Amino acid sequence: MSRLVLSALIAVVALPLAGCDQLGIESPEKIAAARTAEGSAIGGACRHAGRAIEDCYSLNKKADKAAVFAGWREMNDYMRENKIDAVSPELEDPVESARSKTPAAEAPASATQTAKAPKDAKEPAAQ
Repeated sequence: MSRLVLSALIAVVALPLAGCDQLGIESPEKIAAARTAEGSAIGGACRHAGRAIEDCYSLNKKADKAAVFAGWREMNDYMRENKIDAVSPELEDPVESARSKTPAAEAPASATQTAKAPKDAKEPAAQ
């Protein structure tokens, strides 16, 4: 009798766990495949934009370097075979555009104030 109860209990517990993919729980294999695909896409985009692989690594520090290189190399081969030129980005550098949009009036007050003389300093005599 206890074997029957134990078997039923195992079946009841195991049945919901069989549908983990439907619950949105990702397996390590899916996560690794997604990271590889994302790195490959990043590498391909960097090559298409004419960026060096080192620049691509520094701009995308969290991406898998092997996948980034594989995508960069694949896009490089594709562009050579089809005689495609690199497309230079038309947008400004985000850091420089943010600096240019900041007006000078919003500069920190400490940078715009002039140095004040200490209270115990004497004023120069008027001639």
